[in-house]
Amino acid sequence: MSTSIFHKMRVFIDVKQKLIEYLGTPYFSDNNCMLYCVDSVKAQKVLPSELFGLVITSPPYNIGKEYETVMSIDDYILWTQKWTRETCRLITSNGSFLLNLGYIAVESKGHAIPLPYLLWNEIPLFFNQEIVWNYSAGVACKNYLSPRNEKFLWYVKNKDNYVFNLDEIRDKNVKYPNSKKHGKPRVNTLGKNPSDVWEIAKVTTGQNCSSVERTPHPCQFPTDLIDRLVLGFSEKNGIVFDPFVGSGTTIESCIRHGRFCVGFEIREDYCEIAKKRIKNYYNRIPQLFIWEGNDQYVTV
Repeated sequence: MSTSIFHKMRVFIDVKQKLIEYLGTPYFSDNNCMLYCVDSVKAQKVLPSELFGLVITSPPYNIGKEYETVMSIDDYILWTQKWTRETCRLITSNGSFLLNLGYIAVESKGHAIPLPYLLWNEIPLFFNQEIVWNYSAGVACKNYLSPRNEKFLWYVKNKDNYVFNLDEIRDKNVKYPNSKKHGKPRVNTLGKNPSDVWEIAKVTTGQNCSSVERTPHPCQFPTDLIDRLVLGFSEKNGIVFDPFVGSGTTIESCIRHGRFCVGFEIREDYCEIAKKRIKNYYNRIPQLFIWEGNDQYVTV
């Protein structure tokens, strides 16, 4: 094992020990992930700073889903300030925060106001870029355009030093891959920059149209989407945190790509969905190597 990988493994062991020290026994854990059934705001508040290299999450949108209590807009903004300040404190010096937000109706102001318009400046980090997630399936509307996108706001702790692995997420669908200029290739042989608009299908539900990866959770990220975020914005063997882990997509993606993941989820039924999903993933792959300490790997 290389020195850098061994160091990252030791960092993960240290983070695991700290989480157990401050939060107790997790709902589920193995040597690839830790899942806590906790109130994310309260749990983050007691943790020491700079634990996670990347945060990926999608908080409640305040639109009346089964897992949320609708607040006034002012209260929702205050709540966002509260939990994001703790989250940002937990990010390492070269880390990133990828925050997924959708739309909300505001009385007398607008029918579908993008939450980033209300919240982008409430996050105490440097706002690097907006990523637009475009999808085809969704609610069909008659009196206005059918919504077909959500946003990821990409924040960094240090605007001059952050993890970004462009080669890991390049788009291989290049129209003229062999074109040249002055005898040299015009495009990267690994593919093109995927740009800030990503066309990735949603996880659908319904008779004869449900996605293969569909779980009982009502709002589920597509694995393809989270895979790109994990690969593009975190280090191999790094530690990723999702404070609203829901169905566990972030955890599965991290295991798939050699990252360690910590997830918080307040509802036990959702924790159970995530736990079963993790175990089902292990059952689908022929062999998964996990680190047992003392430079030894075992399979599960």
